[in-house]
Order: sequence, then C-alpha cells, then structure tokens
Amino acid sequence: MLGGLLGSQSSSTDFGENMLNSVARQAIQQLFTSSESVDVFIRCSPSSKILQGVVDSFQMKGRGLVIKKMFEAAEMEFETDAVSIDVGGLVGGRIRLKQATHAIATVAMTEAGINKAFTAELVQKHLQNVVTEEVTNLSGGDPISFRDVTITLRPDKRVNISAKTDLPNRADIPIQLSAKVDVERRRRVVFNDTQFEPEGIEEDIEWLSEALMPAFVGVLNKMVDLERFDLDGVSLRVNRLEVEGKRLLFNGYAEIEHFPGM
Repeated sequence: MLGGLLGSQSSSTDFGENMLNSVARQAIQQLFTSSESVDVFIRCSPSSKILQGVVDSFQMKGRGLVIKKMFEAAEMEFETDAVSIDVGGLVGGRIRLKQATHAIATVAMTEAGINKAFTAELVQKHLQNVVTEEVTNLSGGDPISFRDVTITLRPDKRVNISAKTDLPNRADIPIQLSAKVDVERRRRVVFNDTQFEPEGIEEDIEWLSEALMPAFVGVLNKMVDLERFDLDGVSLRVNRLEVEGKRLLFNGYAEIEHFPGM
C-alpha cells in the first residue's frame, strides 16, 4: 500500500510528509486540554526512507496550550534529529517510535499564566496547612496556609513574589520578597538569593512578615516541579531559564517515549 502511494518521486515527498504531519498533528493535539494552534513538520527526503522507518526530523510548534486543565504554556516547541518509526503502524494511521528519542525543547509561560497556575487545585494543596518547624514556631503549633500568591517577572532572572497568610492572633499578614529564579536538577524551579521587601508593610508586623518569608520560600522550592508539565509519552528536562519581558522561557530537551495513545 505505502509502496504504491510513495512510488511517484514527483509527488511522493509531499504526500508522504503530509500524511505523517497529519497523523502526528492529531496525536500531539491529544496532549493538551486545549490549544490555540499546533503545527507539526516532519521531513523525509527522499520519501522512500519512510518505507525503511526513518524520518529526517520532527518539529512541533504550539501556541496557547493548556496542560492538564491547569497550566498554560504561551508557546511550546521541540525538534528532533532523525527518528526511527514502525512502518506497520502507518497503515493504520498511527506513528510508533522504535525507540525513545530526544528533542531540543523550548517552553514559554507568561507572567499571567504563571499566576493563574498558583490558583490550580494541585498547587493550592501545597500552600495549605503547612506545618514546618519555621511555621509552627510562629503560630504556636498550628498549621498555616499561604494564599494570594503573585509573581512579577523582572530582568536578570529575578522575580518579585507576594502572598498573604494568617496567624492565630493576626490576619492578613503580607509576605513580600524578591528572588532569583533558577532550575535545580533539570526538574525543579527554585528561588534563590531571596531578599525581604518591606515596602508597604506596617512597621509593627515587618519582623513577623520577614520571619515567615523563609518558610514560604521553602514551600515554593518544594512544589514547583516540572513533572507537572510532563505529557503522555513526553518528559521535559530544563537546562536553563530566561526571563524576557513578561515571559519565562524554559530551554532544554524533551524525552519522547511514544506518541499519545500509541
């Protein structure tokens, strides 16, 4: 079947690549709860290499992607080198990898998207009922919760972070700090070089706000795990972070084990 379809050299390249692009695009779209656009580009020249189970490169570009109903990626892109595929699967309109492959990956999140992620239930549960020693020493042993978390992106990979919490004898205690955002072990976003920002905080609770800051940062550094961005068959690893205006860029690679549902 494929031999006949790919037999004409003049038309086979376009047909073979278009067929793979269409199948791959449908599969990739299944990774996301919703998407503004998803474009897939598979290159194979000459197209007869498809019959050998080899394509030259695979590239995906997506915009306005919602991951697991909670996390918004303004843009996501990844591109592989040569990939080995199971030719038999193509007859049924499926793309199966013969072996896992790696791709250069870039993910962009907007400041608004990051702040929206802090309202997700999966994130909120890490901010509630915190019982670390730093917290209970100030609360008389009671757990406390952090809320209204807001991040503002700044140049040089720095961010401003604000939140609120309550203690048994005082409500609406603001916490304000600046920090450098970085990635640890290619998997976890961490906030280093933290500095307390007292501007606008009432003088009588400045000391309390500053005392709560390490506990809050400790919670953040344990919860912002890029595992939450893993997709069906695709795991992300980050080599570096960059801040460009109101966007946070993750640069690294994606490990692709299989196409979704395949």
